[in-house]
Amino acid sequence: MICEMCGKEAGVTKPVFIEGTKLHVCQNCMRFGEEYKAQPSSKAGSAPAPSAAIIEERLQKREKRMQTKDVYANTQSIELVADYGKVIREARTAAGMDVEQFAASIYEKKGIIAKVEANNLIPDEKLMKKIEKALNIKLTEAVQVTAGTNKNTSAKMTLENFIRKE
Repeated sequence: MICEMCGKEAGVTKPVFIEGTKLHVCQNCMRFGEEYKAQPSSKAGSAPAPSAAIIEERLQKREKRMQTKDVYANTQSIELVADYGKVIREARTAAGMDVEQFAASIYEKKGIIAKVEANNLIPDEKLMKKIEKALNIKLTEAVQVTAGTNKNTSAKMTLENFIRKE
């Protein structure tokens, strides 16, 4: 007879379950599976029931696979401070410059600096770096990103989801 696993000619093969499949294998290949024991059952050729340990292991793997993953967990982002206009204005006045002088010193227009100080314009990264360097201040901060808390994920959207509570 021929071994169904390795393909070698073997005098005697025995039925063995290897990963849930019944194969006729030689003595060398028997170590890869469990010996087949005929069970009296109503179904002909049915596989034996997996052991409780195997079932538990499969359930644990399935549970791990089914969990949702938060790709943003434990990440930090750099964000502009909330009152950046006030910080810039205070640092500029402490340096003894008016808006026109400060704008000229960093080669920007007076209107842009005025809008940034009034929080009407969010400075791009290049402008932010120029302001930070000129006034020796920090306009950015590292913010820890946390998972959002949704009270009831299965509920439908209501007006409460859109109202800011303060």
